[in-house]
Amino acid sequence: MDDRSEQREVLEAAMLAGHILLENGAEIFRVEETMDRICHHYGIQSGSSFVLSNGIFTTAGNQREEIFAKVQHIPVSGTHLDRVAAVNQLSREIEAGSFTPGEVKEKLNEIQKMPGKPKQMQILASGIGSACFCYLFGGNLKDASAAFCSGVLLYGYLIYLAGPHLSKLVGNMGGGAFVTALCTLMYLLRLGDHLNYMIIGSIMPLIPGVAFTNAIRDIADGDYIAGSVRMLDALLVFFCIAMGVGLVFGLFHRFTGGGLL
Repeated sequence: MDDRSEQREVLEAAMLAGHILLENGAEIFRVEETMDRICHHYGIQSGSSFVLSNGIFTTAGNQREEIFAKVQHIPVSGTHLDRVAAVNQLSREIEAGSFTPGEVKEKLNEIQKMPGKPKQMQILASGIGSACFCYLFGGNLKDASAAFCSGVLLYGYLIYLAGPHLSKLVGNMGGGAFVTALCTLMYLLRLGDHLNYMIIGSIMPLIPGVAFTNAIRDIADGDYIAGSVRMLDALLVFFCIAMGVGLVFGLFHRFTGGGLL
């Protein structure tokens, strides 16, 4: 392989690493730093990357190195920290001199195809998380049990109905309404003692906590555009959840007067 082909392979590997990190919820500085490290380790000094929350711009080229320019659009999506951790580990192994550029690209393709957690595990984790948050915020064991059931059903709704068939905003609005209606029903059936704690615990799986935290970190690091986009995306999710909860409460009060609550 000649030098120009190897340089292009290194730049494409760096681009793929940045794509995986950004797509799976990594911070902007982490994406740029990883791409720069890969380029510099293999001797490409002219590489330059500009990363936004939904896109990567990479250029390279000078008198000694081949001209390279590539743009990739990366839609705002969910968070998969196992893939982020795998790319971080790979970058450390690259700096230790463990892989050639071709092997790096093969490893990155394997990371990109890493399967997510099984659906049953996600649903169970949602239930356990809901129960724990309910208890943490002041609910009793009875409330936590109701929140567990609500959290399990909520994530089943997200995986099998909202995810494949509804937009992100509509799915979150429906999730907030679904949880509120379910917790209200269980409260009226005396399956829980504190409706507010039941609802708070049950909606926690909907909250984009990692995205919101990364938005603050991006803004603090000076990546104002990317941080603002991520912040807006998280705030829209919060707003949709609140709308779903308020819609159910509004309908309940309208038809019953709210006396039972």
